Amino acid sequence: MKKKRSIAYRRVVFVISALAVGFVLLQFASPAIVNPPATKEISAPEEVTRILKQACYDCHSNAANPAWYGRIAPASFLVAHDIREGRSRFNFSEWDKNPPVVQELLLWEMVNAIEQGKMPLSRYSLLHSGSRVSASDLAILKKYVNTLPGRHKVDTAPIVKPDTITSKLADAKPSQVPVSLNGVPYYPDYKNWKIISVTDKYDGGSMRVVYANAMMYNAIKSKKMPFPDGAIMVKAVWGKEQESSDGIVRPGNFQNVQVMVKDSRKYAATEGWGFAKFDGLGLKPYGKTAIFDRTCINCHRLLAPESDFVFNVPTK
Repeated sequence: MKKKRSIAYRRVVFVISALAVGFVLLQFASPAIVNPPATKEISAPEEVTRILKQACYDCHSNAANPAWYGRIAPASFLVAHDIREGRSRFNFSEWDKNPPVVQELLLWEMVNAIEQGKMPLSRYSLLHSGSRVSASDLAILKKYVNTLPGRHKVDTAPIVKPDTITSKLADAKPSQVPVSLNGVPYYPDYKNWKIISVTDKYDGGSMRVVYANAMMYNAIKSKKMPFPDGAIMVKAVWGKEQESSDGIVRPGNFQNVQVMVKDSRKYAATEGWGFAKFDGLGLKPYGKTAIFDRTCINCHRLLAPESDFVFNVPTK
């Protein structure tokens, strides 16, 4: 009996010793948190930057300062991953790397993510109670983004019906149909597709009608995700809603058409989705380089990972 206890004891000691040695060795492989020099910090009112620093800077800036337990492996690997991911999406310490229009888009998406409870990450807030954004702080952020120029940018052209825009290209030759720099074309017949949702997005007071081609619609109806290659969504965006004296709300001027095309091989770098936006009545393709879609997918990764990176889809 004593011999058996002795063997069991030695086994326990061996396991504990092995775990201790493994833990120590793991620390040598722990990733270092490096904070590169800031190129240009975001410029915003002090009350806004205060909120950003308390809720966002640990992952979305070059001023990351993990707590002591976040520097110990294996937790350090998760912390390093979150910081790397956060900086890749937007970095408040390198804010000047984004064109002004992208800066506004990122701020609007940030407010949307906070309002939906997706940011800060729940696992981060659990250990950093001070990072939670209160209702009053969210109100401050909303008030700030409402002062941004893009919020009030309105197409001053006469209001045009949807049919007027698409009919111009309905019978157009392939060479006449606008194509985005990454190869995603405009789809003139989208107005004949199924409407799957109508939304009012916070970041511009815009009204959005979302259409789906047959493949996308059938996938949504059968709750098939990830969506199959060939699925296409088109979002027609209209300006700030106009409410008449009798209380009827109508869309304002046409702003743009946004497209998402599923092709898992061609668009592997953006989670299998090709993105495009065609601005104004002239349907001018958005973006100065073909990688403009990286900004698009970063927002979709943040806000819609559970629905194959698609917004406004009635999947539940």
